[in-house]
Amino acid sequence: MTYRRSGPRDRTARQRDRVRSTTAHVTGLALMFISVGMLLSAVVEYVDGTSGTALLLATVVTAVLGTMLWRSTRPGVLDHATIFTAVGTTWLVASAFGALPYLFAGTFAVAGRPWAVVLADALFESISGYSCTGSTVFGGHNLIGDQGSGVLLYRQLTQWAGGMGIVVLVVTVLPSLRASGLGLIDAEAPGMGVDRLAPRVRDTATRFWKLYAGLTALIAVGLLAAGMGPFDAIAHSLTTASTGGFSTRDASIGHWDSLGVELVLVVAMVLGAANFTLHWRSLSLKRVVHFRDHEFRGYLAILGLGTLLVTGMLTMDGMGIGRALRMAVFNVVTLGTSSGFGNATGAESSGDFVRWAAGPQMILLFLMVFGGCTGSTAGGVKVMRLRVGMADAYRTLRAFRRPRALYPVWQGARTVPEAIVARIAGFMVVYGMLVVVGTMVVTALGTDLVTAVGGVIGALGNMGPALGEVGPTDSFVDGFSTPARMVLAVLMLVGRLEIFPMLLMLVAPYRSLRGAGRGGRS
Repeated sequence: MTYRRSGPRDRTARQRDRVRSTTAHVTGLALMFISVGMLLSAVVEYVDGTSGTALLLATVVTAVLGTMLWRSTRPGVLDHATIFTAVGTTWLVASAFGALPYLFAGTFAVAGRPWAVVLADALFESISGYSCTGSTVFGGHNLIGDQGSGVLLYRQLTQWAGGMGIVVLVVTVLPSLRASGLGLIDAEAPGMGVDRLAPRVRDTATRFWKLYAGLTALIAVGLLAAGMGPFDAIAHSLTTASTGGFSTRDASIGHWDSLGVELVLVVAMVLGAANFTLHWRSLSLKRVVHFRDHEFRGYLAILGLGTLLVTGMLTMDGMGIGRALRMAVFNVVTLGTSSGFGNATGAESSGDFVRWAAGPQMILLFLMVFGGCTGSTAGGVKVMRLRVGMADAYRTLRAFRRPRALYPVWQGARTVPEAIVARIAGFMVVYGMLVVVGTMVVTALGTDLVTAVGGVIGALGNMGPALGEVGPTDSFVDGFSTPARMVLAVLMLVGRLEIFPMLLMLVAPYRSLRGAGRGGRS
């Protein structure tokens, strides 16, 4: 009897037998990555002396399905519609399977709660994690501090995976996507796209993740030096680099009431919400290039001006100048970078910004809308869009005086192409419509107007805490009904993946359904 070894031709034949589906292929590999985080959390749970069975079961289910999808499919031809569908579907499926650890562990299965509400809460927490929003349904009789170390670590890891992007990680290890991988990264990256850091797309994705991991490690070291324990330092480094805002404590950063911890986080959040391309160029050139970038300078100016205004208003309301400055710096940066940490303590509630006067809250609301820089882990509309929008508005005013003159939109020494200006204008219009419609729907579902506006803007900007009944010390269970929370969960995904990619992800399925319908009629 003779045995025949499988060679390159056999492997090629097997690959051809696979179903051609970019969406299923990328989603399968993404689920495999997610299962690694679940497995790591299960190991931590066992080492800590508690049962990690729920996390291990979630690992097996997610890994098996991910492997089946990945091994049975291969990437197809990538046009824009397919790219957006692949990215959007990957995030939807990842968020759904990300809820399994909470469901299997019974995290939200409080006595007397309907099963549908438990499922909704697990899904909300998962989406909030992977979208780096930071809104939470923990609170009341279900505190964060009562959870096992494995669940807490998994919760932090969801934000770390979502910060740089699940699809970016897929492109890093999936060379079969080749040049089309840049389209996948661009569709997932919040803002106006990504810059190529290397000739090959795979190298670009790898460098992004190296920067991200390096920043995470530096933050962990800084928090250790500032007095946090090892577990808390690592856990918070994961959600600071991702500007996510999840904490292992119910009082968030207020649990430590430490100026040193807050200063480390402020610096880290500013770096996390800056363009990662600037970080890479600075490392490559061995000199800081950030201050040459007009968006970064505008970003620092907004944070600086917001800090001065909030400090002055808090001082006029009777808060001491030192305390006012500390509260203003931390809260302006945490909301201006879409992180969403809180520094209110049980004994001193001055860090709870929902108790401030209307003036400083309006400034924080502005920061919640615009967020950080393009090419960063931050959410929000982005400072670049703000700058271009203001320049376009100024150009329109000048055109009233001289209708025949041509006024380009300038950003520094370069003009912005009219196609990008039109795209930004369209984005702002759709964003405003989503805020209005979302607020109307959430209000109709039983939420007061202030809480609804803050919750919708916070969800679209991936901010976490909001105004009204859902401040930095509150749970979204108290401020929103279950249907309202599901509306906010959808808005979180829209905010993380941007408005147009989420809309365009429906194009490919629509084409398939339309083609099937025509085939059925023929």
